[in-house]
Amino acid sequence: MRKSILLIFVTLLAAAGSARSIDIIPRPAEITEARGEFRITAQTAIAAEGELRRPAEIFATDIEPVIGREIPVAAKGEIRLRTSPSLAAEEYTLAVTPRTVEILGGSPQAVFYALQTLRQLVATDGTVPAVVVRDKPCFAHRGGMLDSGRHFWTVDEVKRFIDILAMHKLNVFHWHLSEDQGWRIEIKHYPLLTEIGSVRRETVIGRYDKTDESRNRYDGKPYGGFYTQDDVRAIVAYAAERYIEVIPEIDMPGHMLGALASYPQLGCRGKGYEVWTHWGISKDVLCAGKEETFEFVENVLAEVLDLFPSKFIHVGGDECPKERWKECPACQRRIREEGLANENELQSYFMHRVEKWLHEHGRELIGWDEIMQGGISKSAVIMAWTDQFRGTDAARKGNRVIMTPKWNCYLDYSQTSDPEKYEPIGPTRYLSMRQVYRLDPYDRLKPAEYRNILGIQGNVWTEYIADFGHVQRMTLPRMAAIAEIAWAYDRKDYDDFEKRAKRLLPELYGNAKLKFSEFFFEDIE
Repeated sequence: MRKSILLIFVTLLAAAGSARSIDIIPRPAEITEARGEFRITAQTAIAAEGELRRPAEIFATDIEPVIGREIPVAAKGEIRLRTSPSLAAEEYTLAVTPRTVEILGGSPQAVFYALQTLRQLVATDGTVPAVVVRDKPCFAHRGGMLDSGRHFWTVDEVKRFIDILAMHKLNVFHWHLSEDQGWRIEIKHYPLLTEIGSVRRETVIGRYDKTDESRNRYDGKPYGGFYTQDDVRAIVAYAAERYIEVIPEIDMPGHMLGALASYPQLGCRGKGYEVWTHWGISKDVLCAGKEETFEFVENVLAEVLDLFPSKFIHVGGDECPKERWKECPACQRRIREEGLANENELQSYFMHRVEKWLHEHGRELIGWDEIMQGGISKSAVIMAWTDQFRGTDAARKGNRVIMTPKWNCYLDYSQTSDPEKYEPIGPTRYLSMRQVYRLDPYDRLKPAEYRNILGIQGNVWTEYIADFGHVQRMTLPRMAAIAEIAWAYDRKDYDDFEKRAKRLLPELYGNAKLKFSEFFFEDIE
């Protein structure tokens, strides 16, 4: 098999020279252009069997809007998909000649990625330039996060977000499912989580002024929504077909007003909670002194584990104020009995207990970088968001790290330096495409420490994003820069990326009927 690919490669190399620019994002490891082109006609078919049939069907569906026809999947065809154990699991070769398209991958997942590359090469007239592409990713974790807590997204919208990740060769969907502003996942053991905790009575309009409540305005409309367990199963299955692992996040012990409004006994005060109607950080968190809290956490996670087969479970751990714990007799008793020094160590105790339970059930813990406060085990994975240097510090100490610093990876940040002029109300921080691309996950690390960096991730927080068109416009095109760093870190070149992106992405997104921001393409900064 590899000999046939090599023969095609040599043939193309001898005929090098292509009539049209070949733009691929993320940038492949090797591209060899040649003369000629392959043309998809009414007689063209995709040859795929077994596990390769579903990737072929997805490609055929995705390419139909581009060429005006869906390519049939059959036992024989001009577009041929195969796997080989001689390649790494995510490594592929794509060879296009005037007569055939040959794809060889180390696994069905690698074949799926090759098809994403082919998708970018197909013109509206069905032509594909002759080329050989050899490719594989740099990082294992290539992720995108969607916040369903602040605003709820339908099942179809979540699937559409997964489509965006898939077309960029990202392989992790981090799904933020609980918040002060709403609990979003059905837990059968605790029905009030969705009966009460999923609905807020109204929502603040515009930016929330925490210094003067009288200046805030609200829409007066109840807002809510949640995913049934069947919804979750459908989304996990949809992602799996696109070789994307769904990592759920149940944020704890902070960001828990959805749960506290439903079961107030889980808080230190035990009463007076409601699902928040505005944004910010609540002082009310789960009580770390009550055993009932840990019973709740374990029961919730038991149902979460049944729904999500992911290796990792994200338990948040960020933005957990300690005021309530300082005032709480149960929390102070816990500190004394466990010999803890302070409330930071109480949070560490909380996380250790949750991690121990996850390990007993065959899973591993991910948390935001605040879980390092008070100490954390070496087995925990740190998701570095407050700044990159916390991730660097964790990697130096031996923890595995996912880099997602807000200054490079928070895709809800404005896309222009004058958002008041150009953009809807949102965070005032500015994150250009160039700044996203500037992220270096290995910065200030020694080569021996590189192995602790699992990868990177782009995050879409939705305090100020209330419709899915807005989600798309904030995600695109900046997610393309996230994807290129994650896939092609060792061959980063912003000037080259910018040229490819401006030529490729408007048509790629347009063909997929995706909305995207035009600021980057119009040089508005």
